[in-house]
Amino acid sequence: MKSVARQRLRVVVLGGGYAGTMAALRLAPYAQVTLVDPSDRFTERVRLHELAAGRPVVDHSRAAMLHGTGIEHLAARATALGPDARAVHTDCGRTLLYDRLVYTLGSHTDLRGTDLRGADLRGTDPRGTGPSGAPARGPWERAFTAESAAALHKRLRDGPGTLAVVGGGLTGIEMAAEIAESHPGWQVRLLTGGVIGAGLSARGREHVRTVLDRLHVRVEEGRRVADGDDADADAVLWTGAMAAAGGLARDAGLDTDPVTGRILVDGALRSASHPDIYAAGDAAAARTPRAGALRMACATALPTGSHVAGAIIAESRGAAPRPLSYAFFVQCVSLGRHDGLIQSLRADDTPRERVLTGRPAARVKEQVVRNAVRVLRLAARRPDIVGLIPGIGR
Repeated sequence: MKSVARQRLRVVVLGGGYAGTMAALRLAPYAQVTLVDPSDRFTERVRLHELAAGRPVVDHSRAAMLHGTGIEHLAARATALGPDARAVHTDCGRTLLYDRLVYTLGSHTDLRGTDLRGADLRGTDPRGTGPSGAPARGPWERAFTAESAAALHKRLRDGPGTLAVVGGGLTGIEMAAEIAESHPGWQVRLLTGGVIGAGLSARGREHVRTVLDRLHVRVEEGRRVADGDDADADAVLWTGAMAAAGGLARDAGLDTDPVTGRILVDGALRSASHPDIYAAGDAAAARTPRAGALRMACATALPTGSHVAGAIIAESRGAAPRPLSYAFFVQCVSLGRHDGLIQSLRADDTPRERVLTGRPAARVKEQVVRNAVRVLRLAARRPDIVGLIPGIGR
């Protein structure tokens, strides 16, 4: 009898951010990969504060990034999952059948509990299913999120005024510093219900305060803001907590965290309820023994995306996928174009007192951001060696 060639594993990857692109590129030599993402551009999300401040381009051609890999890019949005039939339904009318599904739809600024119904949310689907491509409509037209950084920049160019950045986490800090430095005519305030940089060390937080003071950013701690009117400003940038884009998964019956919306996964990043579905990046409620729960970040998106690919490759060879191994090391913060903070971390993401500041820190941060794209480009050329890179892993 003639031997029958084994059919290649069909893998559908939902979401073309850091995690999804990494997973697709590493899987390409071993599987028939379809990447579902509505945009023909890969956006460096970690540069959105630069886009808001005036950097003209923070994205790259997706076609160029995937060239020669054999990956099919379907420029569409997933509208529903059919786990029993192993099917993905899309808004372009195609239904994709899969052997393994990789869910990497990321996250968006969480506006639950606010009254920012009129926020310009281009790039965010309020249903939690990925980018919507259309602005939200409502009465409050002065509010923005990181996802609408381009629209915020247009507003900043229209003329000086007062900007309230709501949220004292790293996104709020980076946005406030970048905009204050690039648009000195604007009066920038940073409002937070707690303290700024709560996850930083005392030295790290002191440096952030010093730089913001130098840039004339007024910091108001212990200042809770429920809606845009509370902020009392010409424009409001909401940079509070993030919520996973887990609506599709939840609607399909996957187990998700009721607070964050992230997909509950096992140690290998398989869905706790549907093991033929993997999740990575911000969409996954991943944890490791050393790090504990992984926060939403580019620093966790790339290694989890890489790990999911390695796990699926192992399965295709009849081996059991290994659990994710990950530990935190540093946290990088931009404070404008000429200053920064590199915060040393313990493996469990708690801060050490050791920090790097000033121009050297800004240069390190820039190289870290550039390296994220460099690693993806390397994965397109040499997917076999990406898993050997420290910090990316298998």
